[in-house]
Amino acid sequence: MKDKNDEESQLSGLSRRRLVKYAGVGATLAAAAPLMGGTPAQADAERRFGDRGNGRMWRAGDHHVHSEYSGEFDTKTNPPTFHKGADAVYPIVTNAIMAKHFGLTWAMCTDHGGPTHSKVNLEQAYPDLLRSRVLVPEVLQFWGMEFDAPALDHHTLMIPHHADEAQQLFELESRFAKHDAFPSDPGRDTEAKMVEFLKAARGMRQKPLVIAHHTSRSATGLGVWGQDTPREFRNGNNAAPDVYVGFEGAPGHQAGPLNGGARGGYGNHPTYGGFDQMTARVGGLWDSLLGEGRHWWITATSDSHVHWTRGGADFWPGEYSKTYVMARQDYGDVMDALRNGRIFVATGDLITALDVTARNQGREATVGETLTVSSRNRTDVEVEIRFRPLDRANANGDHPEVQRVDLIVGQVTGVGADLDADTNPTTKVVARFGRRDWRRQGQDHVITYTLRDVDKDSYIRVRGTGTDEMEPLADGKESPWEDLWFYSNPVFVRVR
Repeated sequence: MKDKNDEESQLSGLSRRRLVKYAGVGATLAAAAPLMGGTPAQADAERRFGDRGNGRMWRAGDHHVHSEYSGEFDTKTNPPTFHKGADAVYPIVTNAIMAKHFGLTWAMCTDHGGPTHSKVNLEQAYPDLLRSRVLVPEVLQFWGMEFDAPALDHHTLMIPHHADEAQQLFELESRFAKHDAFPSDPGRDTEAKMVEFLKAARGMRQKPLVIAHHTSRSATGLGVWGQDTPREFRNGNNAAPDVYVGFEGAPGHQAGPLNGGARGGYGNHPTYGGFDQMTARVGGLWDSLLGEGRHWWITATSDSHVHWTRGGADFWPGEYSKTYVMARQDYGDVMDALRNGRIFVATGDLITALDVTARNQGREATVGETLTVSSRNRTDVEVEIRFRPLDRANANGDHPEVQRVDLIVGQVTGVGADLDADTNPTTKVVARFGRRDWRRQGQDHVITYTLRDVDKDSYIRVRGTGTDEMEPLADGKESPWEDLWFYSNPVFVRVR
C-alpha cells in the first residue's frame, strides 16, 4: 500500500483537467454552489472556540457517508460480480466536495459490505479515496466501511490514517464481516464473533473505532429492542472499551419526511426530535450506560445515499447533521476526539460551538473529561454552558434560534449485574434555561449554574432545542428543519 505521503505523488501524473473529469457530478455541484442557497462557510466551522492553546477547535464532520461503492452483488457468478451504484449513487469525491461545501472538515466513506466486498474495497474503492484526498485536501477523508457487525445492525468501522490502512480494513472485513464470506457462513453472525472481532481490533497497533448505527431502527416500541440490545453494547464495550465507544444519537436519513417517509427510516418506532430513543429518553439506555461510568459517546450523521431532491431520504454530509469534535485538523487528533468523547452534535446548524465546563476549587473538566472533587472540601460544582448560534442562514435558508437549554445530571453508581438494564432512575433535568437566562459575551451565549453539595459520583450533559417541546416528541411527518436539537457528551464528576 502507498504511504499517506505518497498519495499526492501517486496522482501527480493526473492533470487538473483529468481530475475535474474524474470529479464528475461533484465538480458540477461545487460550481453550482452559489445557486444552492445560504450555507455556513467552512471557515465558520473552523472558527476558534474554546481553544486551549493547543490548536484544537470545534471541527464538524460526518462518519457515516455512502458512495457508489454501496452497490450490489450478482451471486450467480463465482466469485460474485459487483455492480456500483445500486444503493448509493455518488462518487467518493462528490461526497467530499459537498461535505466541504456544507462546512465539514472531516468525513468518512462507509460503504455497505457483501460477499467478497473486502476485495472491492481494497482494489476499487480505496484508489478512488486516494484520488478524492488529492482533489479535496481541505476535508480529512477517513477510510473504513459500514461494517456488517455480527449479530447486530450496521456499525462504523473507522481505520486510522496510516500507510497500511487499506490492508487493515481488508483484514478485518474479510475475517469478520458477516456478509463477506462466499458462500455465506452462518457462524459469522453471532455475538461471540462480534466480541472476537472487537478483541482483534483492540489488539492492533493502529486501533480502529467502532460506533453503532441507527440502533433502534429495528425496535418495535419504546424500550422494546430489536437487532441491537443493551447486553450486546455492554459486552462489546467490556471487550474493547477503547474501540467500541458509542452509537449514533441522531441517525441519518433525516430528510425522509420531505418525501413522505419517516425520519431516520424508523418505520417501526419513531425517532424523537430526530434522535434515537436510546439517546433522546432522559434516564434511558444512554443514561444507563453513563451511570455505569462507561465512556460511551453519541454522534450525528447523514447516512447519505441519495439526496432527497432525487427521491432519496438524505441530506448531503453536513447539510443537516453535524458531529463536532474538539481537535486539530489532523487525522490522529480527530480520531482521538471521537475515541475520548470531545464531541457535541447539532442538527440544522442550530449552534456551531458548545462548551460545557464543570469547575471546583480551581480544577475544571469539559466534555469527555472527569472533574475530581474532594469530599473534605466544598463540593459545589460550577457549571458553565457556552454556545454559539449560527450567524447566518442555514442550508434551508432559515435563521434558527435556540429557545431553551437543559442541564441533565445523573449518578454514576458503577457497573451493574444486569446486562439488559436500559434505565437510570437517577437521571433528571435539573435546570431549564430560556432566552432570558443566558448572557451575551461577544458572539457567544453563556449560562452559569451551581450544583450544590455534590457528594456522589455523577455526570453532567446538556441538550438544547429551537422548539418549545419540554421533551422531544415522537416524530411524524413534520419537516426536520422545524425540529432542531443539540446534545453534548457528558462531563464526569468523581467525588473522593
